[in-house]
Amino acid sequence: MKTKSNIKKIALYSALIIMLFLVVMRLMNNKETVQNRIYTYDKEQPIKVESQVLKLVKIDNDFQYSGTFEPNRESKISSEVQGKINSVLVDAGSLVQKGQTLVVLDNSLLKLQLQSIDVQLEGLEADVKRYTLLAKEDAVQGIQLEKAQLGLNSARVQRLTVLEQINKTLIKAPFDGVVTAKLTEIGSFAAPGIPLIQLSEMSNLRFTINVSEKDLPQFKQNQKNIILVDAFPGKTLKGTTIMIGNKSNLGNSFPVQIAVQNIKGNAIKAGMFGQVRLQSQSDEKGIVIPASVITGTPDNPKVYVIKNGKARLVEITLLKRTKDKAVVSHGLKVGDVLIIKGFINLFEGANVITL
Repeated sequence: MKTKSNIKKIALYSALIIMLFLVVMRLMNNKETVQNRIYTYDKEQPIKVESQVLKLVKIDNDFQYSGTFEPNRESKISSEVQGKINSVLVDAGSLVQKGQTLVVLDNSLLKLQLQSIDVQLEGLEADVKRYTLLAKEDAVQGIQLEKAQLGLNSARVQRLTVLEQINKTLIKAPFDGVVTAKLTEIGSFAAPGIPLIQLSEMSNLRFTINVSEKDLPQFKQNQKNIILVDAFPGKTLKGTTIMIGNKSNLGNSFPVQIAVQNIKGNAIKAGMFGQVRLQSQSDEKGIVIPASVITGTPDNPKVYVIKNGKARLVEITLLKRTKDKAVVSHGLKVGDVLIIKGFINLFEGANVITL
């Protein structure tokens, strides 16, 4: 019995050993297969690139500066007198004309005061007529007529004052525009200095850009400009430079404002983006490269050139950018071979061949 039991154990152990051996062999085969499939990049293998030989070319002096459209005028309208707001006659987005009533304050007490003054005026006018007749007959002293006349004049001034106060309870638009913010509601209390309505003139706009000090001489007062609107591709506007900043902002650039008329329906909204295009009449030449070939950082731009069949990364200094081109002032010279395509896997010192 023991012999049979031992034989079974030996057979079981043998089977386990064989299975373990087969598993190990299979794993080794899989490892070898995976290793054979792994792609090992050969750094000595030449990389195919496209290149161009640099030469002096005429610099395209078309300048474009990005900016935003702003209302020509914008005002937060408040009341000159205190009072409860009886009605607000406009809402955000309403088109209004100069002189149109926007908000009405409670003026009931002023109207009662006006009625009281009108009653006084009737009596004073009657007194003046009566004293005038009596003075002609020497029935009264002339001073009584003078006092009556002074009282009448004073009442008339009081009436004009109350009428002016009533008129100020009607808050009107100071110019044509669009209500861009409704800052109050019926039942609120109006007081001097508290904004009630924000009104923006949108038929005429100001296009504001920020220009570096070296480009500021490109702009002159009353200069005519062409402006492109991002929201309306192909749409061009004509504008006139109305302000050139005399003090730089936080970014060490100077604000320039251009007056421009809005398109039909005031479709250009405040805050939309655009570009102003300038064209300089100059025959200046220089080394111009595609902006797409520039690598590195904005503060430390670099490009790849070919030297002795190898790619070399060269630091450059940019004079300016024009559209999709860049003008190089230092780092490249006439005759250098610039790599313009084939940057995948490209590195410093890589072997290259040109297509």
